[in-house]
Amino acid sequence: MFRGANAINLDAKGRVAIPTRYRQLLLDDCQGQLVCTIDTQQSCLLLYPLTEWEEIELKLSKLSTMNPHERRLQRLLLGYATEGEMDKNGRFLLSSPLRQHANLNKEVMLVGQLNKFEIWDAETWHAQVLRDMETEQTGDFELTERLQDFSL
Repeated sequence: MFRGANAINLDAKGRVAIPTRYRQLLLDDCQGQLVCTIDTQQSCLLLYPLTEWEEIELKLSKLSTMNPHERRLQRLLLGYATEGEMDKNGRFLLSSPLRQHANLNKEVMLVGQLNKFEIWDAETWHAQVLRDMETEQTGDFELTERLQDFSL
């Protein structure tokens, strides 16, 4: 389970270092094999352990290639999907198209989302958090049934 936001640096080769606390978990779960793709709703990337990505691929394979909306989602997620392996120092290489999609600069945020990570440009992440907090405080959103039942 991945949680929390971690500020990390993108090195000159386009690699991000996975925080030490997650490395062994990823090695045990998927031998360090990861898949990164774009988020179609936000300007960030989604980084999945290979085992989690395989479940996404199965769902994508069940979508219709004849439906333009479903085909578009397949095209974007699969077209950008890049498989790689953590190196011995726990780094993962982000391809140039992925870095460009998320406008990644030197400082990035690796944000745990239970079964995957989001990778954000640090400035974009902080701006998104401010917007999210403002929306939460103003209550200017529709409560889904699941949110109505959610409590802390």
